Amino acid sequence: MAARENANRLTCLSRHCVALRCGELRWVIGDAGMWTTPKDIVQTLLQSIRDPSVVKELCAPDVTYVSLNYRNPDLRKIMPWCGTGQGTERIIKTFHDVAEFWDLDSFSPEVIFGEGENVAVFGRFTYTSAKLRKTVTSPFAIFCKVNGGKVTYMQFMEDTFCTASSFRSGGTWTFQSDPHGGEVEI
Repeated sequence: MAARENANRLTCLSRHCVALRCGELRWVIGDAGMWTTPKDIVQTLLQSIRDPSVVKELCAPDVTYVSLNYRNPDLRKIMPWCGTGQGTERIIKTFHDVAEFWDLDSFSPEVIFGEGENVAVFGRFTYTSAKLRKTVTSPFAIFCKVNGGKVTYMQFMEDTFCTASSFRSGGTWTFQSDPHGGEVEI
């Protein structure tokens, strides 16, 4: 009986309630008292990522946001939102800037997994660059941590070689990756 009671434990913290039911973390969000999971929170956030009120509602004020890499000064010259930042305004500005640089042709989450506070989303998107009108399709991966009904960490990864190429206006790039081969120009 004690194990069953522990599995259905409910703790209320201000307007948010946390429950553990059969090992799945759930929260009651808002005045409506709707039960939701970390996966639900992340899905809702992604569906309305360009709406500042949704970002502020579903993310902690000090959320950590990692866009494409932790720190890459060269990539930041091409995509100024790259790197690690703090706060909901960072997420809001990133997705505003992305919409300025590209037209979003499609954004398709294909699978979402959640275990406790951790949520992972995998999918694909197609963008057309605003200036050069080059269209690219990239896979993406998003990792989030949800605590107390709020996203506290979000990491967005994509094929930056692909997406940055939509801004490429000329010249060649020379690479030497194969330890047994020669240079490759693109």
